[in-house]
This record gives sequence, structure tokens and C-alpha cells, in this order.
Amino acid sequence: MVRIQRRKLLASCLCITATVFLLVTLQVMVELGKFERKEFKSSSLQDGHTKMEEAPTHLNSFLKKEGLTFHRKRKWELDNYPIMLWWSPLTGETGRLGQCGADACFFTINRTYLRHHMTKAFLFYGTDFNIDSLPLPRKAHHDWALFHEESPKNNYKLFHKPVITLFNYTATFSRHSHLPLTTQYLESIEVLKSLRYLVPLQSKNKLRKRLAPLVYVQSDCDPPSDRDSYVRELMAYIEVDSYGECIRNKDLPQQLKNPASMDADGFYRIIAQYKFILAFENAVCDDYITEKFWRPLKLGIVPVYYGSPSITDWLPSNKSAILVSEFSHPRELASYIRRLDSDDRLYEAYIEWKLKGEISNQRLLTALRERKWGVQDVNQDNYIDAFECMVCTKVWDNIRLQEKVGIEPAGWPWKAEDTHLSCPKPTVFAFSPLRAPPLRSLREMWISSFEQSKKEAQALRWLVDRNQNFSSQEFWGLVFKD
Repeated sequence: MVRIQRRKLLASCLCITATVFLLVTLQVMVELGKFERKEFKSSSLQDGHTKMEEAPTHLNSFLKKEGLTFHRKRKWELDNYPIMLWWSPLTGETGRLGQCGADACFFTINRTYLRHHMTKAFLFYGTDFNIDSLPLPRKAHHDWALFHEESPKNNYKLFHKPVITLFNYTATFSRHSHLPLTTQYLESIEVLKSLRYLVPLQSKNKLRKRLAPLVYVQSDCDPPSDRDSYVRELMAYIEVDSYGECIRNKDLPQQLKNPASMDADGFYRIIAQYKFILAFENAVCDDYITEKFWRPLKLGIVPVYYGSPSITDWLPSNKSAILVSEFSHPRELASYIRRLDSDDRLYEAYIEWKLKGEISNQRLLTALRERKWGVQDVNQDNYIDAFECMVCTKVWDNIRLQEKVGIEPAGWPWKAEDTHLSCPKPTVFAFSPLRAPPLRSLREMWISSFEQSKKEAQALRWLVDRNQNFSSQEFWGLVFKD
């Protein structure tokens, strides 16, 4: 009897064990199925253009945006999403399905998608925009989008109307751009208000025994703005501590000599000891405002600013920077700085906004509040993500419009204008010949470069409008035709 009970108990245990085993196996199979579907989804997006093109076009299915689901037939999937082809390999992504609000697009740098019927937009990074390789012929439904946050010195052709108006969408430093990047170097209002690096005025006055009133830190010498010529003249009238490679008269600690260290805490601590800093841009263009302006405001230094003529539209308060453009000569500017340096009351008027944490510029506050991207913020998209989604959304708008009215809008109503990227011809300062830079030709090179870029822009526009591939010989032949 006891033996029978043992057998029953053993049989029950075996049944329970088998049941548990089956349940565990079933769960593993379910999880593997999920994993395989994820892998399939990922791999299908990474596959090249050849497999995709074997499938027939399904534009009607593509227009039904509600059904953003994957199916088992890889050949059909990309027919549901417009392809955004980065012609400049800025992102390095061979294939990614990006969600942009209610819309989704396939982003890639893979040029084999050039002739794919779902390729709707070509994305260009301005610095890499090259006449030797353009996606021509350009079809009616091919939108061109430009991302260019850099100085004109990187690619002058883009700053002329014949070229900038080739693009349907833009993201540039200009407030007139479709996606303005004017505040690209400013993280937030909070960093402007922060007192973390602020050195009290009493301490700065004591430090003046060994430090000049002004500091200058540049390693990009003799740019289009000709800033070094101005600083060299200014040094004849007031003491300036100059770090970096340009007009250097003072050395940083060895660990901070690399330009990449200019956002290091140690560098901030050194610069924050000064009362004034020469914040000179490398180019003079409306809304081209870099870290040279925002950094001193964050550190509690008064910027002596030269650059964007529209800078007054972006000041935290009416009295937060000294503008070089308001002085007829460096001599007058030096005299004004000496006056502030010797009068605490006058000096403090320039940092009162920071001490009180009051920013009165509504344009600046609105721009930071409404921008759709962040700076060094993991909780927000960066400006490249925002650029991609802007183009994706506009392409979808065109597709929905085409479905509604039955025409191909070809970027309607979005089109770049010359105000989206525009800078005047560079100029050089004419001060004392005794203090002129040794390489005057380098300064004047930017003027001739600008003039030639106008001819290059006209030649490029003519060739692109012809809508055929062209050789570099054809291009340069037109440039030097006269």
C-alpha cells in the first residue's frame, strides 16, 4: 500500500514538473518570437535599396498614415514611409525609421536609395555641400533641405540668393529660417541666471593687480571679421590678456591649451576672474551669435561684443554687453572700459540683470521657450533631430495635399528665401600701418573669396536648373567664363 502511494506521489510530481516545463517552454517561445520580430523590424530597415525596389509601388497604402505597422514581407515595408536621404553623411545612419509626432519617415545616408520611388527629400549639411556630387536630375517631388549652423567662411556659396533658394527647407542661424538655430549655443535661461561662476566685484578688483581688465581668447586667427586687427589696435590703448594662438601674450595652464578645453570647469574659473572679455565673432552676419557671446554672460563677465548687427535683439537686458559698433575707434572703446573699470557703480549696471536674475528680453525668452530642440539636454531632441522631423512633417503635408487635390506640390508652400542665410561682404579695418598684421593678404583673401563665391553661386544655379549631371570642368568653366 505504501509502495502504491509512493508511485502515485511520484507520478503527480512528474506531471507537475512536466506542466511547469511546458509553461516555461511556451513562455520562452513567446519571448523569442517577440525578439525575432524586433530583429526582423531592425534588419528590414537596415537592408539596402535593391531588395526594396523589387516590390510594386503602394502609394495608396503609404498615404494611409494610421496603419504604421510592420508586415512580414520586407519588400513592401518601405513603400509606407517617405525616405529622407542625407546626401551629406552627417548622421552616419544607414537606416532608421524615425517617428515625428503622428508621422514617420525613413532616414538614411545610403545613396543607393537615390532612385527609390519613395525618396522624397535630400538633406544637406552646408559645410559638406559640394558641387562635385549632387542628386541630379532632380524630380518634381524631390525636396532639398539645408542644415547649416556654421560661419559663412565654411561655404560662401550658400550665402548667395542663387544657391540658398535651391532649397525647400532650411535650418540656419537666421531667425528667418524654417528652423532657426539662433540660440544654438545657449542651453537655457537658467544658465544665464546662474551665479555658479560669478566672482564678486570686490574680488575682481583685487585680481586687477595681476590681471588686465580685458581678456581675449582666440585660436582661429584672421577670420573674415578681421577681429585680430581691431584687438591689435585696441591693445595700444588698454591692457589685454590674450590667450590662445592669436596675438598671445599670456599662457593658459598646459591642460587647458587645447581649444576643446574651452568648456572645461578650469577654463571657466580662470576667465571668470576678468571684468571684461572681447567677444568677437569670426564673421559679421545678422543672428550669427556663438558661444563667444553667451559664455561670458553665463560666467558673469561683461562681453565687449563685435559680430551680429542684430545682437541687440538677443541681449538678456538693455545693459548686459558693450557693443563695439557704438564706438568710432578702439581708442574711444578703451577709454569707456577704463571708466567702467574704475567705477564700481557704472560696472555693476552691466551685471545687475544677472545679480537679480532678471531677463527682460521677451524675444529671447520666447525663442528659448518655443524652440523644439535642446542644447546638451538628454530629455529633448537635439537640433538635428528637430531638423529631420521638420522635413519629415513637411513632406507628409505635401503627400496629404497631393492626395487631396491630385497634384504634386513640389515643396509647396515651403521654399527658402535669401534671408534664410545671408551675410554682407567682409571688410577689413584700416588702422595704423605700424600695427597692421604681417600677413595682410590673408585678411583680404576673404574679400576675394566672397566675390568669387558670387560667381560660383550663379554658375551652380544655372547648372542645377538645367537639371542634368555636370562635371567640375563645366562648373569652373562657367565661373571663369568672363
